[in-house]
Amino acid sequence: MDAATTVTTRGRRYLDIAEQLASELAGLPPGARVAGEHDITLRFGVGRAAARAALQELERRLLVRRIQGAGTFVNRRIDYVISHDRRPSWHETVSAAGARPRTVVRGVDVVALPPEPAELLDLPPGTPAHRLRRQSYIDDLLAAATHEWIPVAIVPELGAALHAAESVDLVLRQVGRVCPVRSWSRVSLDVPPPDVVAGLQMESAAPVWLVESLSRDGDAGSPVMCSSSWMRADALRVVVELGEGRRGAE
Repeated sequence: MDAATTVTTRGRRYLDIAEQLASELAGLPPGARVAGEHDITLRFGVGRAAARAALQELERRLLVRRIQGAGTFVNRRIDYVISHDRRPSWHETVSAAGARPRTVVRGVDVVALPPEPAELLDLPPGTPAHRLRRQSYIDDLLAAATHEWIPVAIVPELGAALHAAESVDLVLRQVGRVCPVRSWSRVSLDVPPPDVVAGLQMESAAPVWLVESLSRDGDAGSPVMCSSSWMRADALRVVVELGEGRRGAE
């Protein structure tokens, strides 16, 4: 074997490792911890560069997900479906995809509405509103960071209500006595600002989904909430369904 062939073989070693690890990962549940670079170097007798390249290859295939400061975990990417006939609820949407949802409130306070959310909510700027900041999980892996604006008049004690129920949609229905329906949404793929990268525990800036939405009361038609969600593209694929689709053709 000449020198060029040897270099090529060594260069492709990480792909062989990635293939073997991929077959093993298929039998593990989402969220299971994956061997790190050090463990891979010892197991396969390769250098740190090859071990890192193997993990990066698994990341490119969306089979694993790295969480900064926590490690590498088995990934399961789901479809996050946005449509008029689905509740604007993280918990219901993720559950419908067959995964486990969870949210953690990182902050809720009453502030004066800035101009942009005030326009969406059909309220004068400066109107008191809850500014809610949450992190959302899929199968116990961090997947999204969300900012939501809810008029105080709808749920005066939002913070207390969220201690009893994780789902904002459920709180709005049970406490606010409204029926949230997504009336407008804009979806884009963009590189998030540094604070969002940190909030999503990403190792580096990479494109994520930005989903901006407005929900109205299905009965009265009045705005009840607007939100901006940064969603990790390695955790989910945003699917927008318009019209009747297949059901209308049956």
